[in-house]
Amino acid sequence: MKILLIEDERKTIQYIKKGLEENGYEVDTAEDGKTGRALGFKNQYNLIITDIIMPEISGKELCKELRAAKIETPILMLTALAGTDDVVEGLDSGADDYLSKPFEFKELLARIRTLTKRQPKPGNDSYLRLADLVLDLNTKSVVRAGKKIELTSKEFALMEYLLRNQGRVIPRAELSKHVWNVDFDTGTNMVEVYVNYLRKKVDRDFDVKLIHTQFGMGYILREPT
Repeated sequence: MKILLIEDERKTIQYIKKGLEENGYEVDTAEDGKTGRALGFKNQYNLIITDIIMPEISGKELCKELRAAKIETPILMLTALAGTDDVVEGLDSGADDYLSKPFEFKELLARIRTLTKRQPKPGNDSYLRLADLVLDLNTKSVVRAGKKIELTSKEFALMEYLLRNQGRVIPRAELSKHVWNVDFDTGTNMVEVYVNYLRKKVDRDFDVKLIHTQFGMGYILREPT
């Protein structure tokens, strides 16, 4: 079971990480909210544990951005702010539970067991993801880094096919067949035009580009190496 731990106090990170690993958990760590956000968007975790007060991005803002991106991973918020209003704000931001500092490690383990039991069974996920890009199959919507992206029906179909085949070079003829149901050469640049539409909406306003051209071969959806 894999956990993301986001905490700006190094001694606290070392203490929690050591205890979790001794109990059989795999742990990634981040010392600020911005790094934690990047890991949360990039990787899949069974649980995210985050402090509230952190550099770059607070725990509350982190929760909001993860939830806006349709990332439903359970979030346990650690806080030295034990007031009712602070707890309510944390839960309203998208956290599933909170634990006040200081705490007994056995209580942390109990909270982790409870939260990870609530996760949906494999196969029920209606989302396709790559990095901070999320496609919702139920609502037919696409979000990147918390920003909603408006796509036409064909653009959505193309985006879905690219996501389902991420990491693989897809020939233009294959895209034409599966997205437009055309299994012959139309003599047009239809695929190139729609890939360009997607790039403008999905990549142009973001530093990390996800749609790449393999010249003479086709297109591939992946994070830069």
